[in-house]
Amino acid sequence: MTEPDDFYTQVLTASGFIAPRLAGHPSIAVILGTGQDLLPDGFVPQDTFLYPDIPGFPQTTVPGHPGRLVSGRLAEKRCLIFQGRFHWYEGHDAKTISLPVRVAAELGCQTLIITNTAGGLNLTFTPGDLMVINDHINLIPGNPLRGVNQEAWGPRFPDMSQAYSPRLKAIAGEAAAAREVLLRSGVYVGIQGPSLETPAETKLLRICGGDAVGMSTVLEVIAAAHSGLEVLGLSLIANINDPEAMQPIRIDEVISQVTKAAEKTCRLLGEIITRL
Repeated sequence: MTEPDDFYTQVLTASGFIAPRLAGHPSIAVILGTGQDLLPDGFVPQDTFLYPDIPGFPQTTVPGHPGRLVSGRLAEKRCLIFQGRFHWYEGHDAKTISLPVRVAAELGCQTLIITNTAGGLNLTFTPGDLMVINDHINLIPGNPLRGVNQEAWGPRFPDMSQAYSPRLKAIAGEAAAAREVLLRSGVYVGIQGPSLETPAETKLLRICGGDAVGMSTVLEVIAAAHSGLEVLGLSLIANINDPEAMQPIRIDEVISQVTKAAEKTCRLLGEIITRL
């Protein structure tokens, strides 16, 4: 049995604070990306926790990440909605970035839906498109599994060949068709940020096989795979990065694009969770 470390204790303390305050046992967790201060269609909120009120949770510092955990129900399923996440570029280490995933798993969640706002590398995409993540490339210089392995959570060397569940991707496709939402698919590249990509870097990421690029998700998915969670990843394409005609990217424009796509994002998330 692995001896508990400080992070393991931090996760148990946070989940121990949340658990008795929930109306029931959650099975689904959703982590939302930049600007996605939303709730899935049909979701009925029951409890709300501000991150600073949860022991061990940092305050979010990025625009579009309010820092709230909302619990509730959707189609008789109990869900946790994390409105806001932690990033490498904020100065957090990889374990802290994985904190919501670890807490969700400790609280009994078996499914994780993780979303992000990304730049499009695939020139066939259009701003406002939604993309289901088939796979990822981790270019963030960290890993939440570095250090002593907590065997209570998962194996020392977790398999990543199907980090994004084929079953959940199929359900997402069916949900998109039912709700008349165009759903792209592709590979997400996670970079450390906060600086955005140069034209040369954009070319490199496209050569590597990336269809979308962002500054989150990959470390959380590694932790989710380690914890045995079934994962669905969704990217909202906020802009298109054409290395031959790069345009300046402003965060307020990115959030504006997310706001425009909020209605269809809520529709799709609600339909996916209903079908789980």
